[in-house]
Amino acid sequence: MQVDFFGWLGHTLGLIIHYIVEFFSGLFNMLSNAGGDFVGGMSRALGMDTSIISIITLIVGLLFLYSAVRAFMRASIIIGVIWLMLGLWLLSWVVH
Repeated sequence: MQVDFFGWLGHTLGLIIHYIVEFFSGLFNMLSNAGGDFVGGMSRALGMDTSIISIITLIVGLLFLYSAVRAFMRASIIIGVIWLMLGLWLLSWVVH
């Protein structure tokens, strides 16, 4: 019986590649499910839709509120009130 070294090497490398692909597939599937569960839970808690437009609107509204806080810390009251009103107005569209 002749030993087929290259057949064994190909089989071994194929198994290693297969295990690596299965590992990353499971990892990315787990991360995808975690992200979906996070967005679903956050949207249920806030009473908003899970669409990408709602998520983007939420992020922009929170950035407006962050800008308002920064303006208030710089003692710029008028700009802070403007950022605050814009942020609250935008967030009132998505949060029910």
